[in-house]
Amino acid sequence: MQESKVGLDFNKVAHAREVAGRIAGGVQDFVQGYTTVAVERTICRLLGIDGVDENGVPLPNIVVDELKAKGLLGQGVMYYVGNAVLETGKTPQAVADGVCDGSLDITALPLHKEADIRKALDPFVSASLERIRARRARREEYIATIGEGAKPYLYIIVATGNIYEDVVQAQAGARQGADIIAVIRTTGQSLLDYVPYGATTEGFGGTFATQENFRIMRKALDEVGEEVGRYIRLCNYCSGLCMPEIAAMGALEGLDVMLNDALYGILFRDINMQRTLIDQYFSRVINGFAGVIINTGEDNYLTTADAFEEAHTVLASDFINEQLALLAGLPEEQMGLGHAFEMDPALENGFLYELAQAQMLREIFPKAPLKYMPPTKFMTGNIFRGHLQDALFNIIGQWTHQGLQLLGMPTEAIHTPFMSDRYLSIENAKYIFNNMKDIGEEVEFRQGGIIRARAAKVLDDATRLLEAMESEGLFTALEKGIFADVKRPKNGGKGLEGVTLKAENYFNPFIDLMKGKR
Repeated sequence: MQESKVGLDFNKVAHAREVAGRIAGGVQDFVQGYTTVAVERTICRLLGIDGVDENGVPLPNIVVDELKAKGLLGQGVMYYVGNAVLETGKTPQAVADGVCDGSLDITALPLHKEADIRKALDPFVSASLERIRARRARREEYIATIGEGAKPYLYIIVATGNIYEDVVQAQAGARQGADIIAVIRTTGQSLLDYVPYGATTEGFGGTFATQENFRIMRKALDEVGEEVGRYIRLCNYCSGLCMPEIAAMGALEGLDVMLNDALYGILFRDINMQRTLIDQYFSRVINGFAGVIINTGEDNYLTTADAFEEAHTVLASDFINEQLALLAGLPEEQMGLGHAFEMDPALENGFLYELAQAQMLREIFPKAPLKYMPPTKFMTGNIFRGHLQDALFNIIGQWTHQGLQLLGMPTEAIHTPFMSDRYLSIENAKYIFNNMKDIGEEVEFRQGGIIRARAAKVLDDATRLLEAMESEGLFTALEKGIFADVKRPKNGGKGLEGVTLKAENYFNPFIDLMKGKR
């Protein structure tokens, strides 16, 4: 058993993980019985259905809405689209075109045996999986040949609203030393129940997540990566009402990192918990297969709740997210579990508490590329103090071997960062990472001291919270406001009308194939 630098009792860690596993299992028992409009649209996309009608409505939406309007969505698009492929000899794309122009009613065709329908779809399923495999192999080949940055990866954002301007800023950031470029998504896209189409040049606070935008940015980062001799990872967001669809689009276009957390959508976007937990499962199956690192959103809890008093809720949520990810076949090496440096700078010994928590998480999730978020809640217009806060955050990131270091900006809370602001942030991190490279191996924490006591307390508090949650389940815990002091009703929020009970003919071979079970 590993030795803990902060004196953790790993028997307690194992117990907490077992309790979280039972909580996640209860969620999965529910998830298995349902599908959603987003899941079915994702299957359409994986079968090769793409494009929009003359009004800009995506064809996957048109096919799924047709089945939903007739009360047949529970049978699944695989059943009806596959039956149409078998009956007409058309491709899934041509079938969707027929549904769109009204020339084909896929619910009125003679029905074939499920085995024959599956066989008719096999070539399209195989082609999609092969395309994703090829994307993953391309990433691995790049890393093997041109290399990559050292961990913690330097993670920066671009957020112009215009994909072509994002490219300029992303390439500049890569040249300055960034390892991950996150293209921030336009405000409100998580609440759209469709995925916009094509390249976009207008967004507020970010850029629309579309498959074409993914393609444009992937190409740009490959070009600059070859120039600087370092593979540059691309990050976007598959949270929200189109969670699995955007995961599929990212897998097809070679994204490397995805914000992928149902709990974030429930708490901060008021998306219905049933809908988004069902969507999350399929999205994580896809991300696991594609080799994509997921990022979870626990760091956001501390923007609404007190970072000192509620730190244990972050750990409890990380335990649950880990177990939900494992159920989806996502390996630990792809779990960017979230936490943050968010304590009030006026708190005495706040740095020691932050260090204790970061080291604790590193030890509890040793294989995970933890996503460590910078201070935001207590950033002000004082850019000099902000730069110091970010420096303390960077010290802990290097000291505790975090995986993804999302760099803070001195102009946080003032305006969207300039390229020069990013340069200063990258310079700050590179200076600290080099100057304090091996501090984690050189310094020990005193027995009976503040750091060890804090780690033990947060683990004990998280375990008690998980134990209390186990008897009532995750849904009830979310209704009570356990995380982030935000309460959400099980039957409220956005998207519940898109949840459907699976019927007798339902099948989705992508899940077993992507999890390696067939």
